[in-house]
Amino acid sequence: MTIRDITIAYTAVATAENGRDGRVSSDDGNLDVIVNPPKALGGSGTGTNPEQLFAAGYSACFQGALGVVARQEKADISGSTVTAEVSIGKTAEGGFGLEVAISATIPNVDTATARSLVEKAHQVCPYSNATRGNIKVELSVA
Repeated sequence: MTIRDITIAYTAVATAENGRDGRVSSDDGNLDVIVNPPKALGGSGTGTNPEQLFAAGYSACFQGALGVVARQEKADISGSTVTAEVSIGKTAEGGFGLEVAISATIPNVDTATARSLVEKAHQVCPYSNATRGNIKVELSVA
């Protein structure tokens, strides 16, 4: 896989304090959240966690990519939703890894069109491009 250069249009900046059991904030103040490990990983589960933040970002980004593709294809995706499920677990090598499941609901198109739009959005989405070849990403249409 070749690493491509991009023409940067925007850079987000966030800073974490105390890692998975602390606080994360953006430089502009629009994001400022307490993070805690989920109960399933031995944490309190009282704050959000990095996997939830990743799922939120991926689902929003994928929905945006779906919109780009739909405009090109002249498809009606009004009322559509995209859900990202981000799972964390141990790898065979002893570290931790992620898996993602993306599910799209597109009520105003048939199933074949929805699948085509989702596949094309997966090629456009920056999160999909960043994770491709690195983690398992499953796509489905609800």
